[in-house]
Amino acid sequence: MSNKNLQRRKFIKAGAMGMAAFTIVPRHVIGRGHVAPSDKLRIAGIGAGGKGESDLAEFFKSPNVEIVALADVDDRSAAKTRKLHPKANYYRDFRVMLEKEKDVIDACSISTPDHTHAVATLAAMQLGKHVYTQKPLTHDIYEARVLTEAAKKYKVVTQMGNQGGSGNGVRRTQELINAGLIGEVTNVQCWTNRPVWPQGIPTPTGNFQTPNELDWDLWLGTAKKIDYNPAYLPFNWRGWWAYGTGSLGDMACHIMDPVFRCLPILYPSDVECSVASIWKGMWDDTANTDACPPSTIIHLTYPRTDGKKGDIKVSWYDGGLLPQRPDELLPEEAFGNWDGGVLFVGTKGKLLADCYGANPRLLPTKLMKETKLPAETIKRVPEGHYLQWVNACIAGHGNAQTSSPFEFAGPFTESILIGNLAIRSWMMKNPNLKGWEDKYLGRKKLLWDAKNIRITNFEPANQFVKRDYREGWKLEL
Repeated sequence: MSNKNLQRRKFIKAGAMGMAAFTIVPRHVIGRGHVAPSDKLRIAGIGAGGKGESDLAEFFKSPNVEIVALADVDDRSAAKTRKLHPKANYYRDFRVMLEKEKDVIDACSISTPDHTHAVATLAAMQLGKHVYTQKPLTHDIYEARVLTEAAKKYKVVTQMGNQGGSGNGVRRTQELINAGLIGEVTNVQCWTNRPVWPQGIPTPTGNFQTPNELDWDLWLGTAKKIDYNPAYLPFNWRGWWAYGTGSLGDMACHIMDPVFRCLPILYPSDVECSVASIWKGMWDDTANTDACPPSTIIHLTYPRTDGKKGDIKVSWYDGGLLPQRPDELLPEEAFGNWDGGVLFVGTKGKLLADCYGANPRLLPTKLMKETKLPAETIKRVPEGHYLQWVNACIAGHGNAQTSSPFEFAGPFTESILIGNLAIRSWMMKNPNLKGWEDKYLGRKKLLWDAKNIRITNFEPANQFVKRDYREGWKLEL
């Protein structure tokens, strides 16, 4: 999938070469969603600590970027970024920031916990601001569909933060597959070492005083009101369904990117899974349904979108579980890397890549020396994922392309989150039923209707398509 050449504004080149500045054009003349050719790209950070801190640092590597506003619910987390950008106005509530700074901001970087991604992203888009949103793009399937439609409606430059999508590895993987070196791909195996945070544990309890530096109510955002507990911050929220999306949500946007980028697939037709849980006794399943499970295996079936016969099967393993090593891989050779990997199985051979699609190699690996490999035909992104978005924002919508625009990232995220829908259905319990078989009706193959975004053969599963927001929060195009 080749990218079009990036069309940068002349002033970027001029800035790099030390040339004179261009004539100043007022912002109001340019209009919504555009950057004046004489200006820097003015970015606001929604989420200034943790991943937000590192994301903003990447954008600031460009001489054409200015960080003009910051929003974070935790003053402690935001402290370092605020010190680095003392002129940036600081807010706790991103909604207040967007309203007060709407005539200053050109673009927003959203690096909050997963459950706030969609509302913050859509609010920025509705003001005509370009957006870079961390992976997974959204917490829920419905939210992903909304942001996909929003990208069409608001026509701003968008990018999901799966950096490997701009890497050389996924492009080389596609070139090897396009050259027919492994034939038609029929099966893909994906895996990760996550979680590296607690999962499958009891819900935190205890009485704690909320720190003065933290606005706990704003941190909860769309989620239901609960008392403050330090167990969720600053990182372990990933293991709780109310705020995070578990191992799959955290890493599939990296590891499965080459699968969606290289193969003719869009939405799955069905999904099934198996889930590790905590048992007190053989017939007493006590898994905590508030928490993401410690390990899972997910199987998805994808109809081909290229008109050819047959489906493509994609499987996911996490929590220390792995697919069987291929026979073509020598015993001492690495099966992916520490973070995970992806194995493409074709009608003529196999291809193995590491996390982010890095280091793709044919199996057995000696074929990389014995086979005539295809030339590079897909344009690379030497500036990287972050600055690609910066340059695209400056060029303006329609004049430049990003690697993971929401037109790609929305369906991709939606498809991933169908795996979480299966996990949560598998974990469902009905305490009013005594029969063991009746308790676990969710442990089946679930049939997905992509057009209507719903499961057709197990209605209780559809509660996980779209969650109910707390009063005061909404997501409306």
